[in-house]
Amino acid sequence: MIHKKYSADKKSCIVTFTLPANVEAKSACLCGDFNNWDMESTPMEKDKNGNLGATINLAAGQDYKFRYCIDSTKWENDPDADVQVPNPFGSEDSIVKV
Repeated sequence: MIHKKYSADKKSCIVTFTLPANVEAKSACLCGDFNNWDMESTPMEKDKNGNLGATINLAAGQDYKFRYCIDSTKWENDPDADVQVPNPFGSEDSIVKV
């Protein structure tokens, strides 16, 4: 799930990315254009219901590619992303438009 909240001046957007508990991940990291696909810079935290989430602030008016890295081994897209696009690795990346 993706939740967007724009700033009053509409120049930035706080975006919350959530993986549901039924994914059954021990850990996950949000990776994308906004953090150079770094598998450690944006870890997702587990809430009391077992959902994993991360919140980041992004510049508005742009599209950002992203994926979830689950348990440091498995890459997943977000079915709630604005778009899915092919990547050079033979799979797809999710896109969030802000």
